[in-house]
Amino acid sequence: MELGLVGLGKMGGNMRERIRRAGHTVFGYDRNPDLADVHSLRELVDKLSGPRVVWVMVPAGEPTQSTIDELAGLLEPGDVVVDGGNSRWTDDEKHAGELAAKGIGFVDCGVSGGVWGLENGYALMYGGSTEDVAKVQPVFDALKPEGDFGSVHAGKVGAGHFAKMVHNGIEYAMMQAYAEGWELLEKVDSVTDVREVFRSWQEGTVVRSWLLDLAVNALDEDEHLDGLRGFAQDSGEGRWTVEAAIDHAVPLPAITASLFARFASRQEDSPQMKMIAALRNQFGGHAVEKK
Repeated sequence: MELGLVGLGKMGGNMRERIRRAGHTVFGYDRNPDLADVHSLRELVDKLSGPRVVWVMVPAGEPTQSTIDELAGLLEPGDVVVDGGNSRWTDDEKHAGELAAKGIGFVDCGVSGGVWGLENGYALMYGGSTEDVAKVQPVFDALKPEGDFGSVHAGKVGAGHFAKMVHNGIEYAMMQAYAEGWELLEKVDSVTDVREVFRSWQEGTVVRSWLLDLAVNALDEDEHLDGLRGFAQDSGEGRWTVEAAIDHAVPLPAITASLFARFASRQEDSPQMKMIAALRNQFGGHAVEKK
């Protein structure tokens, strides 16, 4: 089939290549002309035969909204827009409604795989009507990992991004657990080779995972991670997961704590700990450290 792909960054560029390797035709558009096959959304749409499928891989929020707005004026009834970025699921419902008014279908797709997806395939979680999903199915089949697993029609519009959001929330908690265990191992004198302890866990243990494999890769590159600063951003999906949990009264203590740990990583001198130190000094006369 033919596909229009908007956004050719680290994910989008590799996705274009994987889809082409499966024998499909991809016309890619990016604001960077060095990456693009076409140089406007109008040219992209004109290259495609109907019913057209245009996959959007741009940052969530205004970039996605403006792209969908422009496509709504260029596409025709029966065409389909796929949002494969990290949009919030509530935005999907809005976009689907706006496009439906013009007879254009909408599918939201959570994509996981990062820089490894080109060779290993991408895990896909998508939401939308059966009819719209069917128009995109050859591309889903091209992108997914080999085998029976790795993609799912999760439900109606919004379900794909909601599933990906929860996936990322779980990822936050798993990474935090590995990080805490690594720090504790590094602290004790009796453990002399933390990297090899992590490596030993890669086979035969219940904590083995691809994230553990990546942790070992990182330790092979820098055994004690001395070259890194202890600072971690959050992409937004961790926050959305916690907010959804509050809305639905679902307790998520591990995921919530892992999100807050990232916030703590951005403080070189924790204001909260200043108050803790002051209170310990006030009620117990415990020593405080002055700047």
